[in-house]
Amino acid sequence: MNNLFSVQNKVVFITGSTRGIGLSLAKGFADAGAVVVINGRNQSEVETIVKLIKSTGGKAYGVAFDVTERDSAAKNIQNIEQEVGPISVLINNAGIHRRGPLEELSIDDWKTVIEVNLSSAFYVSQIVFSYMKDRKKGKIINITSLNAEKARPNIGNYSAAKGGLKMLTKSMATEWGKYNIQTNAIGPGYFKTDLTEHLVNDPEFDRWVKSEVPLQRWGMPEELIGTAIYLASDASNYINGHTIYVDGGWQASL
Repeated sequence: MNNLFSVQNKVVFITGSTRGIGLSLAKGFADAGAVVVINGRNQSEVETIVKLIKSTGGKAYGVAFDVTERDSAAKNIQNIEQEVGPISVLINNAGIHRRGPLEELSIDDWKTVIEVNLSSAFYVSQIVFSYMKDRKKGKIINITSLNAEKARPNIGNYSAAKGGLKMLTKSMATEWGKYNIQTNAIGPGYFKTDLTEHLVNDPEFDRWVKSEVPLQRWGMPEELIGTAIYLASDASNYINGHTIYVDGGWQASL
């Protein structure tokens, strides 16, 4: 029973983990004894986070590559498997925002958000699956959003991508469950991160968020760690295909 929630020495690969929610999760897993693999596009940023985690006694490695480039992802994931160890947990966290009204949204802004927030999770998961399948064991956690359920103006591309990721999670769970791979998602509500900093600093938007959330505050990235560790541990071995919304009660109230 003491080991039910343990992630000790598990290799946890987190995409987009040099800042925001991904960085918070990386620190949380490292504190819990996991071996975290940091990812981002910028080599120096990746190295900085690896050093930061190691400085506090954590175990960390870094792989810098663009998750939307499948060939590069395949090569780097192979290196992780060979040099760090078998990936026990994949967390698809990489994300980007390109805001604008749907009628004015450029094709590039549409494609970029879909590619980073949705397609990359498919590319990376498909590659990692090929290793997990042989071991008949693995956990995949996709970071979706409250916006997979609730739309608001100027983020149609983001909502579409996150809604797609919610359904991709169900598809992975359906097709890969027979290999003892559990795929679930975490849907954060409104959290204070670098992506939302300008919204936090907007008095009107800040008041709106606090008025809609029963807890009357923004979430903090570290408040996602417990849910992620639960989904990564043996405690969730029969949980498959679900999205856990960590939203302060937003969807529970009108």
